[in-house]
Amino acid sequence: MHEEKLQEIKDKLFAFSALASSMVEKGTRAIVTKDEALAKEVIDVDEPMANEFDHAVERETINFIALYQPEAHTLRHVYMYAKIGTDLERLADHGVNIAESAQYLIARPDIKPYIDIPRMSEEARKMLADAMTAFSTQNTRLAIDVVERDNIVDQLDNQILRELLTYMMADPSTIDRALQILFISGNLERVADLATNIAEDVVFATTGRLIRHNRLTKEELDKLR
Repeated sequence: MHEEKLQEIKDKLFAFSALASSMVEKGTRAIVTKDEALAKEVIDVDEPMANEFDHAVERETINFIALYQPEAHTLRHVYMYAKIGTDLERLADHGVNIAESAQYLIARPDIKPYIDIPRMSEEARKMLADAMTAFSTQNTRLAIDVVERDNIVDQLDNQILRELLTYMMADPSTIDRALQILFISGNLERVADLATNIAEDVVFATTGRLIRHNRLTKEELDKLR
């Protein structure tokens, strides 16, 4: 019976992940296509759904622990489910932040074509998808691959910062729009960080090894794969 309950929580987490990823994608697409209705959908429709998922996962993980009092391996997994739920709620919040910035930018002329922001969004969402696949299959190798790819998004974030600083120094009238783009870039960087958190939780649940905040050597990572 408890296996069925765990599967129900997992199913909610996958649905929650799909929603959160969609929120980030729609918020980013709204900027590029200047689709105000799409940004509004993220804020007015998707965010309440994300909050419902968050409450359901929290409630069901607490109830599972109270009812079954799991130990060792099972407890690690239930703890991971609760952590993933929290990370997905934060990730959805970043989708809302992006949509709100989209509303600001849509009404104003573009500083430049949007190239790196969509790339960041795509890479961060791929990391999330792979982290959830690693979660589903308990694939430590894939989880560690996600952790290592966080640098790609960090590099794009730094690239956007350098480019926008050039625009702001050349033309102070771009500062308000540039700051909104930097805010979006920062939110996408956090999406990638949260995908990394999920991947690190998968490593912990499957191996019992905490790798967060610990800089592992290549040899140590290879042993975990």
